[in-house]
Amino acid sequence: MNRFKNLCAVGLLMLGMTVTASAQESEKTLTYPQLFFGLQGGAQTTFTDFDNMKLITPTASFSFGSFFTPVIGARLHFNGLWNKGGYKDDEESFKYKYKYLTSDLDLLVNLVTLFGKKNYYPLNVYLIGGIGLNYAWDNDDAYRRIDKLPMAYDSGKLSHNARVGVQLDYNISKHVSINLEVAANSLKDRYNSKMSGKDDWQLTAQLGVAYKFAAKKAKKVVEEEVWETRIDTIWYDDAVFTPKVENGTATWTVFYKIRESDFEADEQLKLIGDFLKDHRECKVDIKSYADVQTGNPKINMEYSKQRCEKAVKALTDAGVPASSITSAYFGDTVQPFAENDKNRVSIIVATGLKDINEKGMVKKYKTKEVRYRVK
Repeated sequence: MNRFKNLCAVGLLMLGMTVTASAQESEKTLTYPQLFFGLQGGAQTTFTDFDNMKLITPTASFSFGSFFTPVIGARLHFNGLWNKGGYKDDEESFKYKYKYLTSDLDLLVNLVTLFGKKNYYPLNVYLIGGIGLNYAWDNDDAYRRIDKLPMAYDSGKLSHNARVGVQLDYNISKHVSINLEVAANSLKDRYNSKMSGKDDWQLTAQLGVAYKFAAKKAKKVVEEEVWETRIDTIWYDDAVFTPKVENGTATWTVFYKIRESDFEADEQLKLIGDFLKDHRECKVDIKSYADVQTGNPKINMEYSKQRCEKAVKALTDAGVPASSITSAYFGDTVQPFAENDKNRVSIIVATGLKDINEKGMVKKYKTKEVRYRVK
């Protein structure tokens, strides 16, 4: 136990010296890949049917590896020092010492950056999982009691190791961090000179310090740039507008009930007014009719005359110049529609000229001075 206390004291002294030397650094981020190596010291116990509090021994570790991203890393980890086993039965109990060395290739997953929103946090939690080999030797104490420990070995014992653990790591500077790691190691049965029918389990708890640094990137060779100038011709489509006169024609119909001649067509009057605003040199022609199956020719001629006159008056009252209006009425002598009831009608036709600009596209070009790199 005195040896363990001395080891812890040396570790704490080294940690204090490292913290002091690195306290002035303020930069908290590193590029990737981020290499590291670390030292750890603590205690371990291998579980058995003996009192495990009496089997606690010091242990130490050395590791080096890399974080390839803020989340994923890997390390090669070496752990070992002294170990103890214990035996008891109804007659006696005793402890025995042996040594071991474990080498593992571990995968490290940073749970903080995995679930966080940033790539850097001062405090990180690493989930550890790995596999490797364990070698135990100097097992003379157990081998001398082969009468009680028939599975004891004298020349050394090589076995597998599977590890799962967690590490709390706190960055105290850009390059230095301190950590606490707890790991459970699964070793081959008979590792502790006894057979239980299942793997032996070893628990380690260690404090440590790690030094981190980014891998150096190769320097880029800057070549001399060579530029030249050329004149480029750029073709494009351009819109041109040509003045043009368009002949416009519009037709409206106003239908009447039997024996009626009043011009009730506000919608048609508005459309006629809109047409006259958009055109020049307008002419408006009104023709009125009566249906042949109602009344007689004389009465029908009178109805068509009234319809024609009232249509002319409605247009002039609306502001259409009388000089631009022509009109005629035909009674039932002309039937413009095949359906009889539609022939009680006034048909208004407006014509005029409209000035428009006809759009066309022409090809044009321009020149532009362009600099380009040739080397």
